[in-house]
Amino acid sequence: MKMNIAVLPGDGIGPEIIKEALDVTLAVCAKFGHEITYEYALCGATAIDKVGNPYPDETHELCLKSDAVLFGAVGDLRFDNNPSAKVRPEQGLLAMRKKLGLYANIRPVATFESLIHKSPLRAELVRGADFMCIRELTGGLYFGRPQGRSEDGNTAYDTCVYSREEVERIVTLAYEYAMKRRKKLTIVDKANVLATSRLWREVAKEIEPNYPEVETEYMFVDNAAMRLIQWPTSFDVMVTENMFGDILTDEASVITGSMGLLPSASIGTYTSVFEPIHGSWPQAAGQNIANPLATILSAAMMFDYAFGLKKEAELIREAVDASMNTNVRTQDIQVEGVEPYSTSAVGSWIVEYIKKA
Repeated sequence: MKMNIAVLPGDGIGPEIIKEALDVTLAVCAKFGHEITYEYALCGATAIDKVGNPYPDETHELCLKSDAVLFGAVGDLRFDNNPSAKVRPEQGLLAMRKKLGLYANIRPVATFESLIHKSPLRAELVRGADFMCIRELTGGLYFGRPQGRSEDGNTAYDTCVYSREEVERIVTLAYEYAMKRRKKLTIVDKANVLATSRLWREVAKEIEPNYPEVETEYMFVDNAAMRLIQWPTSFDVMVTENMFGDILTDEASVITGSMGLLPSASIGTYTSVFEPIHGSWPQAAGQNIANPLATILSAAMMFDYAFGLKKEAELIREAVDASMNTNVRTQDIQVEGVEPYSTSAVGSWIVEYIKKA
């Protein structure tokens, strides 16, 4: 198969983790005989520094003509600590989502037996947790207009907006994923308070009869946040709006013991983007200590979701499992008393595993 991907390293640890994920991708392509071409592009603070735009037109054009995008992370302390900054790295991420029509963020959450001890929750609560969060990505508060501040600067406002079409699209996608898994779907909203949530529930109830095999439950977001901690194994597929999904998926990531383990796929109208769920961690940039596994697992999702190459994806996941089982781990997940591996050492070990498999 011919594969054409755009590579957007971004900021902070982004270039380091992207390098390892790309090396793994190239190793898999070589093993299975796929032809791959790739090209780098700017985004985030790096792009602001060089061209003044966190998502340049050239980057967008490259993404549009690519089969998939492998993305690192954006964010820089210079902007985090400057509330008056007119341009921010995160604006580039939002622009990319909107322009590429990346309407659905898919985040699988699964525990690894070798890392149960790293979870802040008791082992009996998290063991066996395996669910998928589907977050609507281009609507809600993050994109609603109007948005701004009053003339005197003392009042700020954001607007949460959803259309019927946006809700239909994401809920239908969630049902399709539930059909491929354990046939249970949790629809998370705040319908007792918010008008947009009432639209979500109304549309979801219209779609529900089309999937009689799926057990559907409706849950307020505050209850869902509590249930994720109390009973994470009760979830199979969860779907929710943009801001709720942003918060709940970060909460869910902690269940596994490290945010450095969770990949994601953003499914779009024009192409799809594959990225780790963690941030840019600028404090660690250049130190070769960041965990590359979430980005490597995002590459596995790319093979699976963008190209339908399940054997290739499974080999990457197998290699990641093997690395953890043999304690080839970065400092965030290394067992006590064992010397941690560097970012590049973990990536190189996984590449060698793939070559020998």
